[in-house]
Amino acid sequence: MAQVRIATAADIDACASLLEVLFGQEAEFTPQHEIQARSLKLILEQPETGRILVCEENGRILGMVLLLFTISTALGGRVALLEDMVVLPESRRKGIGAMLIQQALLDAESAGCLRVTLLTDHDNTAGHEFYRNAGFRHSPMVVFRKQLKAGE
Repeated sequence: MAQVRIATAADIDACASLLEVLFGQEAEFTPQHEIQARSLKLILEQPETGRILVCEENGRILGMVLLLFTISTALGGRVALLEDMVVLPESRRKGIGAMLIQQALLDAESAGCLRVTLLTDHDNTAGHEFYRNAGFRHSPMVVFRKQLKAGE
């Protein structure tokens, strides 16, 4: 039976491989296993910044999601960004994503978060429906990014 748990250092390689799946289907990002592994390690080493949740069955990680914490001046408290939600293609439509989202929302609430925000590709209609079914609503906000030299 699949179960969701907080990731450990032993999960970094499997999670980085999941990010390769995710970034391979996103237009804006390129999979880079070593960079993704390094980033996941940073989150695990700094739990105040967030947590990585994985869904595991029979010792195999089938999916993951990140919660990253920040402060909202509009709400006057802690909020979370839901990032890097991914389930292995062969494990989709089996409730894995729903389990991950449900646990992420419970964890965000127990961490005192007042809101959870996420970004998804404009053309990811299946993802949009999935998040609507999980209680998320479309925001009129528009995303802008600027790559800084440190990130090149």
